[in-house]
Amino acid sequence: MSQNPPNLRPDLAPRARFDEAPRPGQPTIGMVSLGCPKALVDSERILTRLRAEGYQISPDYAGADAVIVNTCGFLDSAKAESLDAIGEALVENGKVIVTGCLGAEPDYIREHHPNILAVTGPHQYEQVLDSVHKAVPPSPDPFVDLLPASGVKLTPRHYSYLKISEGCNHKCKFCIIPDMRGKLASRPAHAVMREAEKLVDAGVKELLVISQDTSAYGVDIKHAEDRGHRAHITDLARDLGSLGAWVRLHYVYPYPHVRNLIPLMAEGLILPYLDIPFQHAHPDTLKRMARPAAAAKTLDEIAAWRADCPDITLRSTFIVGYPGETEEEFETLLDWLDEAQLDRVGCFQYENVDGARSNDLPDHVPTEVKQERWDRFMEKAQAISEAKLQAKVGKTLEVIVDDIDEDGIATCRTWADAPEIDGNLFIDEGTEGLSVGDIAKVEVDEAGEYDLWGVLKGQ
Repeated sequence: MSQNPPNLRPDLAPRARFDEAPRPGQPTIGMVSLGCPKALVDSERILTRLRAEGYQISPDYAGADAVIVNTCGFLDSAKAESLDAIGEALVENGKVIVTGCLGAEPDYIREHHPNILAVTGPHQYEQVLDSVHKAVPPSPDPFVDLLPASGVKLTPRHYSYLKISEGCNHKCKFCIIPDMRGKLASRPAHAVMREAEKLVDAGVKELLVISQDTSAYGVDIKHAEDRGHRAHITDLARDLGSLGAWVRLHYVYPYPHVRNLIPLMAEGLILPYLDIPFQHAHPDTLKRMARPAAAAKTLDEIAAWRADCPDITLRSTFIVGYPGETEEEFETLLDWLDEAQLDRVGCFQYENVDGARSNDLPDHVPTEVKQERWDRFMEKAQAISEAKLQAKVGKTLEVIVDDIDEDGIATCRTWADAPEIDGNLFIDEGTEGLSVGDIAKVEVDEAGEYDLWGVLKGQ
């Protein structure tokens, strides 16, 4: 059985899935969704509107009347990937509409691809729809084109991303996301809950809460309360936990009030899982990043979280080779990782990004040094992961079933595993009674570096 590689990009969303056949004569729009889960939610909103207007959605370019490419601008490598996808869509289809984060740089896109039909920035839904209408006029059939109550979802039916805010108030020097997506703009809590209730009613078993800064949710609207729901992450987590689905929190900055979430995890209201972008551990590096330099206090917080909820899983991402990073600073990061013992870790080698203030910092780290540090970092992270997974052998864990292949092998995830970016638990036999989306109890009988294997309890 293959195992997850140690270099999974944590900014990538799961692959979009489509499972409907078009009716005769139905106008069809292809969709290529790149980037993070937040972009995937934007794609879902666009496609829900198009589906309501009678368009069929295609997973590829062939047979589509036009193609929307939702781009990523997170790193220069992501920009290059987006440009390649646009170019491929132009070759294969010819009618291409570009949206998403890279769409905030229309001149840059048109410089490389002048023949695209239109460019819009992130979450500019109306402009995307206008561009589609011009390229491919709608032709709805109200007796046939029925829209699912939960809208068009690009993830499997048993889990869904739930975006609670846009934008970010941080000014990290390496990041241009706030320039593209703006300042923090929280959704009203009652609107988030209404969407979550519809998703659960439609069969969603796991809600993945996302934003640029989940723990800052509601700050911009002064934690407004409306229709019985308060716009604060602790209140929202408690409300979401009442729906009976798994609730997983992503992109949580370690503000002091995050400790108030831990009792909710210990009670089983939300999953004992925190995805926190620490980025580094040395105070000087964090200062150059323009991030809070409190690595020692963070270790104290981690210890307190684990004291209150021993089963908590901690996931984070880091940057190695940041401008000015010395060998001493990097070794401090390795020592911190040894002490923190994080369960899930992703790592980037620093890249310049057009518009980022970090580009102008002195003492950029040579490429070969960045690679060498990345290798050392991932070697340590892999050893920690392997030891933590080995400690789960013999335990019974609750899992959600993501896939069952033609040989009957089930790919599942435990509470500790987010889709696509974390590990899996595989069941090799006795899966005849399982279906995708089921939640089952499994006894772990084998562990690897990133994945587990087990048998259904009672088999």
